[in-house]
Parts: sequence; C-alpha cells; structure tokens
Amino acid sequence: MSTYVVGDIQGCYKGLRKLLKHVEFKAGADQLWCVGDLVNRGPRSLDTLRFLRDLGPSCRIVLGNHDLHFIAKQEACAPRRGKHTLQKLLKSPDAQELADWLRTQPLVYFDCIDTDAGLQDFVMLHAGVAPQWSLEQTLELSAEVEIALQGDDYRAYLTHMYGDTPRRWHDGLEGLDRLRVITNYLTRVRYCDAIGNMQLKAKEGLAMAPHGYKPWFMYENISERAQILFGHWAALEGHTGKPRVHALDTGFVWGQKLTALRLEDGKRFAYSKT
Repeated sequence: MSTYVVGDIQGCYKGLRKLLKHVEFKAGADQLWCVGDLVNRGPRSLDTLRFLRDLGPSCRIVLGNHDLHFIAKQEACAPRRGKHTLQKLLKSPDAQELADWLRTQPLVYFDCIDTDAGLQDFVMLHAGVAPQWSLEQTLELSAEVEIALQGDDYRAYLTHMYGDTPRRWHDGLEGLDRLRVITNYLTRVRYCDAIGNMQLKAKEGLAMAPHGYKPWFMYENISERAQILFGHWAALEGHTGKPRVHALDTGFVWGQKLTALRLEDGKRFAYSKT
C-alpha cells in the first residue's frame, strides 16, 4: 500500500485523475490524502467532490478555506462578496449532500505511517498553526471547530468564521472569536510574527515577506514530533527549507503543476499541462 498526499486540487478534476493515473493509484489498496482546497477556481469542482467522496476510506481530506466557503455558500451563510467558480456545484442536485459530507471532514488529520525510515508521524492541515501550539493542542483546537461545524448551530459558525480578527491566539479566547482564530490559522495563515500575530493579506513567496513577519513554519513546534503536510501557498513552489515541513500546493490552477508526495519513500510526483 502507498500513501499519496496531493496538493490543492481546486476543482481541477482532470489534472487530479491524470496525476493518479501517473502514480498508478489503486483505490482500495492505496491511500489518497488531500491537503484541502478541493474546490473553486478550477472548472470541475463538482466532479472533484463526487470522485473524492466515492473513494470512501481510500481518501483522507482536510478542509481548506475554499471548501469552507462552499459550505457557507450552500447554507446561505457567506457574505455577498468575492469571485468564485462554484455555480455548477451549487446548482447540482447533490450540492447539499456534498456540503453535508464536507462538514464531517476534519481541519487536521494525524496518522502514523510505516516508511522506509521506520514509523513516522504525519500531520496534515491546509495552511498552518500558531507558534504556541503543540501537536496535541493543534488536534484539540481543530476538534473544537469540527464540533461546531457538525453541531446543530453550525450556521452560526459559518456566518461568523469570516474576518481577520482577533489577529493572534491566546488561551482566553472564547466563543466565535476563538473558533475564527483557530480557523484562520488552520486554513488561511501564511505569515505571522513570533507571538502569532497573523498577516493574512500577503500571498507572495519567501523573498517578499512583509516587514516584521516570517512564514508560520519558521515558528512552529510540531515538526519535532511529526512531519507537517500543508497546501494553501502556491508561491512557495513546494519549498520550505525545512526537511520535515512539506509544501504541496504547487499552483496547478495557476498553470503550474499538481504535486503528490508518497509518504513511504518521500518521492514527489507531478503533473502539468505542458
């Protein structure tokens, strides 16, 4: 059995199928992990979700900011702003079924894999973590959002998850502010400072870091325990400079390539249109 972790798909169903064919992925024998942002921007979000859902236990996903936005749009909880390419998905007869399926998915996934170097712990999330968070706290805080997203009052969470404040984590946060900060770290952060203040506007690569900020993974404390798998940041072009922190978003929706990392041996595979 092989475990393949795929970067941001963003509705690029054809590219995903081409990449899986290239690595000879076999449902039922292999595992496919997806780092989030399954939908939006690309042309076939509906086909992507149907395919991943139908893989059943052969597929493990975490939610990205675009996935959460689709759920919010489906539930009429999203603000009336921003562009998206979700119209076909939202008009499909199974849109609610797919949104309900996504609501059951985690924001962080953790597992232990038998690799060529021995047993290794891996944690998969879409964007990043706060400097203060341990592996255990990251899993616990992710679970708080997952409980809210699956609870009876999930529309309140979806309505209030939008926004950039509070800017950083502290243990005294409560209610919807607490859930929003957790969500912003796990699905939106790229840059922060040493105490965790997030800069959520900058999307550029490492050479263009905003003054006073560094990539979140320069401060994290998790990779000493587990290797980190994340997406969300195409400008990194798959490079972090940290051997146990793996960037998987390589900008396929922007005309670059779709990347898969095989966990058992660390080999990368890519598919591009050119």
